[in-house]
Amino acid sequence: MDDLSFLSLAIQASNVVGLVAFVFALLLLAKSLIDFSQTGPVRREVLTHHRVYLVFSLARLTLAAFLIANLLAFPGVLAYLLGLSIFGLAYSKMAVGVAAVLSLSVLSFFQFCRVLHDSPGVIVASSHYAIHRFYPLWALLSPNRLAGSGFLLVGVYSLWLAVGVAALLGQGAVYSALGIAILHSLVWLLYRVFIKDSEPLPVKKALPGERTNLLMIGSDTLRADRLGHAGYRRSLTPNLDRLAEQGANLTHCYVPCARTAPSLLSLMTGTWPHTHGVRDNFVTDEQTRIRLPTLPGLLADAGYNTAVLSDWAGSDMGKFDLGFDEQDLPGDQWNIRFFMRQGPKDIRLFLSLFFSNRIGKFFLEEIYYLGGVPLTRQLGLRARQILEELASEAQPFFLNVFMASTHPPFSSEYPYYTMYADPNYRGPSKFAMAKLTDPFEIIRRQGEPREEFDLEQILDLYDGCVKSFDDELGRILEYLQASGLAENTLVVVYSDHGMEFFEHETWGQGNSAIGDFSARVPVVIAGPSMKASTCLDGVTRSVDLAPSLLELLGLTVPPEMEGISLAAALKGGEQPELPAFYETGIWLTEVPGMPVGHLSYPNLLDMLEIPDPSSGTMAIKPEYQARIIAAKDRMIRSGRWKLVYQPLVDGKLLRLYDLENDPTCHEDVAAAKPEVTARLWGLLKDWMAKDLL
Repeated sequence: MDDLSFLSLAIQASNVVGLVAFVFALLLLAKSLIDFSQTGPVRREVLTHHRVYLVFSLARLTLAAFLIANLLAFPGVLAYLLGLSIFGLAYSKMAVGVAAVLSLSVLSFFQFCRVLHDSPGVIVASSHYAIHRFYPLWALLSPNRLAGSGFLLVGVYSLWLAVGVAALLGQGAVYSALGIAILHSLVWLLYRVFIKDSEPLPVKKALPGERTNLLMIGSDTLRADRLGHAGYRRSLTPNLDRLAEQGANLTHCYVPCARTAPSLLSLMTGTWPHTHGVRDNFVTDEQTRIRLPTLPGLLADAGYNTAVLSDWAGSDMGKFDLGFDEQDLPGDQWNIRFFMRQGPKDIRLFLSLFFSNRIGKFFLEEIYYLGGVPLTRQLGLRARQILEELASEAQPFFLNVFMASTHPPFSSEYPYYTMYADPNYRGPSKFAMAKLTDPFEIIRRQGEPREEFDLEQILDLYDGCVKSFDDELGRILEYLQASGLAENTLVVVYSDHGMEFFEHETWGQGNSAIGDFSARVPVVIAGPSMKASTCLDGVTRSVDLAPSLLELLGLTVPPEMEGISLAAALKGGEQPELPAFYETGIWLTEVPGMPVGHLSYPNLLDMLEIPDPSSGTMAIKPEYQARIIAAKDRMIRSGRWKLVYQPLVDGKLLRLYDLENDPTCHEDVAAAKPEVTARLWGLLKDWMAKDLL
């Protein structure tokens, strides 16, 4: 077979490959539309208004599926064409089609198996099907078997390729053989450059006397009681515990609202939610324009290079104008256009198998940043790469890394989802907390009782997520040490809120003000000028962190910040006595444990609107905003006492807890301590009176 003959057959075969890929993409789209669902609350009237954008989004995903199908079908067809040269067989269009389908099927199945084993949360996030159907297949998978199968596929293909190229050379088709070799070399080069990430080398640049850098590392929904210093039954956080021994552990730090947007805004501005104006995750475009001094903005003004990095859980870092110079973030997760671009589940599932890499991040970020799928390993690697870049500059840096590692539905990569779970468990939450991939399911499940959950399995999954975060934290800290940056970098590990696991009849984030499980967060600070093994056991607040960090870095705290600097206490001085205030987030539906006659409002989907269709941002309708704030449960923590306020239709309910004798808050002592109740109610009432609405 000469060059001209091989080229002619290759062109004919490419047409068949294109046809197979086209039919596959159309069938995948049709199946997706038949079983239509989406990742966000996309209602019919919204789809009607955005139908042009919806068509564009589906066309974009279908094109991506078509291109991937072409790539997957190509090796099989090339192997067939080389077989013609090796054995001197006649060309058959039918055989080309069979080769294309087989190649597409085998490679897709292999990639599905790899993802099912390594990161099953990716499949859970986009699968229509009962996840237990995949358990028999999953049981057959292991790292060694997957590696062996991959080696076998590559080995057989490479051997066949070598024999085929040799046959072409023997037949005088030199240019065809050379073209095949160059093509595969380019594919390998593209894989190494654009898909396979490599660890950065330690920079070894930092010198004593340089200005102090700031590195903040957060994990969404990380409970304070999982730290080793809290006495948890499992050793989940050795790296975080070691960091606490080098600096300070704030054992009773409270956020003002256990929802991501208001909590992060309070953290970055040092102000309460009624001051910065963000009371939930659903705000208008105008409300995203923060008109207060922010920690990253102040550090940028002081000459710092500032950067922020996150997966899907940290999109608020970019949604709000916080002042970061560099942002490596997904688009707004509460945006109707972002939801539309993620598309129906079937096509999203197929694409997610192949776009969990830098190419996916660049071309299909809405698939790369799937809600409910943490990117802990990827973020850790990217954090080290950014540290390498920032350390090469003359200016000091502030890097904030925020991970979804411990966020519901508590999926994680291998081996973490198996690390503590019962290997014999066969329920629906084997890989992640079941029925949390669709917003309608999430809203409905907020009201379900404990009996509807495999709680022990979910707690085991959660602990695996905590361990995965701590391990990645350890790798970042090791890089910091190896680069010589640890000596002049202030490190802060934090969370935006905790999580309730039915300790007070409900689960989730920010649904209850009674227990500490949502409101209290872990905070560890270590670095230059810090006294080792400092433990701040008194009440602290997340609004205190920004002013504390500014003072530790030698900068002025602006008067707009309502938090109090703890810099002196962090250096070994006396800790001030502070009251912590807290409010619940917006309830998605009526939650268990709510007292009879509690102020309420409609379910979330009935209160959402899109004020500006061109931007697609989802927000609460104005007529419900004051009602939502009035219905919030509130809490004040002062010393040993906690007072909880719940608004009723015909008054209020006050409950007082003595945390020294009742740390889990199950015995109301308000009647026995009327003077304490009155004092704390006065302080809480004054704080509530500052509401903007």
